[in-house]
Amino acid sequence: MPIYRCNKCGFIAETVPLLPDSKIPCARCAHPSSVYDTVFFAEKLVEKYFAALREIEALKAADQPAAPANPIASSPAPSAIPPAVPLDQLNIHNTSQLATTEQHLPLQQWFAARQIEARFDHAAVDTTGFFDDAARALSDNFALYGELLNRIRWAYRNSHSNVNLELANLSQKDAQALNNLCRQFHSHSLFATYRYQKVEKIVRLGLQTAPTVRQFFEGGWLEWFALITLLEQLKIKNRVFSCARGVKVVFANDDLHEIDVMALVNGQTPIYIECKTGEFRREIDKFLRLKKRLGIPHQQFIICASDLSDEQATGLSAMYELTFVNLKMLADKLQAVL
Repeated sequence: MPIYRCNKCGFIAETVPLLPDSKIPCARCAHPSSVYDTVFFAEKLVEKYFAALREIEALKAADQPAAPANPIASSPAPSAIPPAVPLDQLNIHNTSQLATTEQHLPLQQWFAARQIEARFDHAAVDTTGFFDDAARALSDNFALYGELLNRIRWAYRNSHSNVNLELANLSQKDAQALNNLCRQFHSHSLFATYRYQKVEKIVRLGLQTAPTVRQFFEGGWLEWFALITLLEQLKIKNRVFSCARGVKVVFANDDLHEIDVMALVNGQTPIYIECKTGEFRREIDKFLRLKKRLGIPHQQFIICASDLSDEQATGLSAMYELTFVNLKMLADKLQAVL
């Protein structure tokens, strides 16, 4: 018989046959619960059980004592790192294969060898949605779309639910591009409503209240851009890798940091990307300390700042033991270090 498990109270029970993906009220708490075929439910349960066992065994293998004088210098042996994602048949722009425990495991081992706890959100690298496509569209013409992002961020932070764009002062080409972007984002549900008043040349947008959409417009789009650019370069170079986005790391002294985008290439080369859409200069010293604690060479510790000019990025890279890039420079820089 079909089976369901209530996500609210955890109650499991059999039920009468229903259509796939049907929902019924939980017999204990009445919360709507999805109904599954019993064999399918058991298969998924077994998959998760064995995935957890593999993760535990891998963590045990990586739990080697670090050298007391320099714990950062110790790193897991390449043999301790399982094969990561093969690239020959992977569509990096539309895949959930990266959103797994196994894919994140090499990175978790790398952190564990440095006595750092890493907390991953596996879904943060699932590219089956539209966030990565939207991020690429924004980066392709950031000079034009940057003002739209600023307006949306301001509206969210001031609890406004709408944004109006006047296109009359733009060239016909730019106005059409901006209008097309808004219409496309609405079709992908990034805007709740979209309306174009052709006579007045005004685009009226209703903002989504979903936290994931708000986070995307408030800076998450740059993380998606950095991730997809990194994946593209890894695929070009045909590298074996483990990648993550939005990693929360806890050091031995309980210091907590969040890493925007990171990858471990060929089991031994870490690539760190910090994403900044606003003022960041006061944080440079923090980045320098973090780079030292992680033991990452400055060529592989990248600060991607959307508002930097080429000259500013080059100048900052010369001044500090960090690598600064803007949107246009990121792909070339990654190509050079992979």
